[in-house]
Amino acid sequence: MAAGGHEVFSWFNLLGLHVPQYMLSAIMIAVLLVALSLLTFRGKKTDEMVLPEPRFTLRNLLEMILSFLVGIAEDILGHHAKKYMPLLATCFLFILFMNLLGLIPGFVPPTDQMNITVGLAVVIFLSTHYYGVREHGVAYFKHFLGPVWWLAPIMLPIEIVSHLARPLSLSLRLFGNITGDHLVVGIFLGLVPFVVPSIFYGLGVFVSFMQAFIFTVLSMIYIAGAVAHEEEH
Repeated sequence: MAAGGHEVFSWFNLLGLHVPQYMLSAIMIAVLLVALSLLTFRGKKTDEMVLPEPRFTLRNLLEMILSFLVGIAEDILGHHAKKYMPLLATCFLFILFMNLLGLIPGFVPPTDQMNITVGLAVVIFLSTHYYGVREHGVAYFKHFLGPVWWLAPIMLPIEIVSHLARPLSLSLRLFGNITGDHLVVGIFLGLVPFVVPSIFYGLGVFVSFMQAFIFTVLSMIYIAGAVAHEEEH
């Protein structure tokens, strides 16, 4: 695959589908995650999934990641955090695997493309307001107007700008950090092909995890703000 991220696979061209490499990579990661989930939990009953397996397996690894995310989500979202985990855990794993893909020679991380990161941020943005409306009904939109009615003309544009800035912040942070990390690893790999790049590969793994983690935690905070009740503020 080409390093620029804008080339397409020739057999897709034969089908008349001009799909960029980064999009194919993102689709590949999505299919991989679905396949891993099916292979790991297919045929498992609920009571069987409660008991840990005697040896370290892929299922144990996924459960460790999920338990880690649930623990953080419960601190931010409270005891009802688990109902938001399908979105949040999927988002974390999807971003993490896309980030890590860029560390494999010949691959480009899909998250170094703005339309991928913006797409992820828009999903969180829409989900946040969906959960808010589901929790509070139409009354959810009252918090855009401020604590008293006469502040509404001032508070409404401030709240709108604040909420619109969230997906912009999420997408730019993820895009910038992954692009920079991928560029640094590529430069050192080209200059010194042995030993030194391994240090930056380790740093790349750390950055890949942290960016997925930060994106997910910020998503938790946004959802928490949307579903919180007045007495919890």
